[in-house]
Amino acid sequence: MVRAVVGANWGDEGKGKITDMLAEKSDIIVRFQGGSNAGHTIVNDYGKFALHILPSGIFYSHTTCVIGNGVAFNVSDFFKEINDVVSSGVPKPRILISDRAQIVMPYHIMFDTYEEERLAGKSFGSTKSGIAPFYSDKYSKIGFQVSELFDEETLVEKVNRVCELKNIMIEHLYHKEPVNKDELIKTLHEYRDMVEPYVCDTALFLQNAIKEGKTILLEGQLGTLKDPDFGIYPMVTSSHTLAAYGAIGAGIPPYEIKDIITVVKAYSSAVGAGEFVSEIFGDEADELRRRGGDGGEFGATTGRPRRMGWFDCVATKYGCRMQGATQVAFTVLDVLGYLDEIPVCVGYEIDGRVTKDFPVTCKLKKAKPVYEILPGWKSDIRGISKYEDLPENCRKYIEFIEKEIGVRITMVSNGPARHDIIFR
Repeated sequence: MVRAVVGANWGDEGKGKITDMLAEKSDIIVRFQGGSNAGHTIVNDYGKFALHILPSGIFYSHTTCVIGNGVAFNVSDFFKEINDVVSSGVPKPRILISDRAQIVMPYHIMFDTYEEERLAGKSFGSTKSGIAPFYSDKYSKIGFQVSELFDEETLVEKVNRVCELKNIMIEHLYHKEPVNKDELIKTLHEYRDMVEPYVCDTALFLQNAIKEGKTILLEGQLGTLKDPDFGIYPMVTSSHTLAAYGAIGAGIPPYEIKDIITVVKAYSSAVGAGEFVSEIFGDEADELRRRGGDGGEFGATTGRPRRMGWFDCVATKYGCRMQGATQVAFTVLDVLGYLDEIPVCVGYEIDGRVTKDFPVTCKLKKAKPVYEILPGWKSDIRGISKYEDLPENCRKYIEFIEKEIGVRITMVSNGPARHDIIFR
């Protein structure tokens, strides 16, 4: 059985917690796309963790965690995270790295930073983790696969060829110091020695596990609206954030993905630039940001304050549809307990017409939110474990959103800890 945990919106929906919880009854957890440019915050018996590249299933001794071929694999970040987790008392996790995964090179991070500087006010709001240059090189066929670390002749020839190309841009476009080829080869040798114990054909491993009836969890990063095809292009990430890509990024047949748990936040938040129709500002946004998440709404990787907004039914219905959601996990509902009334965006007004269908970016720029105001429940719902024990207005809020997005909400998260969850 293969399940996917993915985001419906801009990311930051709480996928880490849901993955961590579902990993308890899973054998294998797979990261299938993205890199260390976004984080998953997890609170469990070991403490509070912000994971960036490690799969969120590392906290169980019975699981195997996989870095799939679709991941932008930052070797130094990966090992720093393992060391941080183990030093916090977590048993060393079992991890496999795809021999076909590609490596985030030191110059990818440099290029990301230089390009954001060059674009200045017109930048894409990058996390400067090297992700866009990494995927650009992957599809330009000048990326470095993990397997190439173990072929010295190929490695040296490729480093020479790629550095020649990169240094022309570094020196003449960005006016910075060129990449030192010898230093780069030395770094790649260090990477080779670090990853060697973990590398294997993970696609074969996963396909064999499916035959053996193992339970596999695919963990997505970010959400639908950051997908390069179906998101708010160009203010998107550089890898596909949809569950469908999980088949490619993990190396399994698409028909094996039986369950797509799409994580939806009880209000909206986003990190970085891009269209955000239900965004709120000023004191209203500051209050929601301060109360939000566990310790406030700040990016788990960047620390940047998240942009805040009311729940957006248009974006979420679209996000669930593009993910192929079979069920929805509804998170951080407890945060809204301070509000007398809760606005919910139920439509977009574009050029005088109201639509409930999510448009392309150029039309999205013109969209104004159409709100329906729901009554708040004015109480703390943490600690409640049965759906029928939630306040009536809280249940009405959940059921209103469920009707609008058209997918059954099966899980309601009402606190940061692993088992702060209500099953419906």
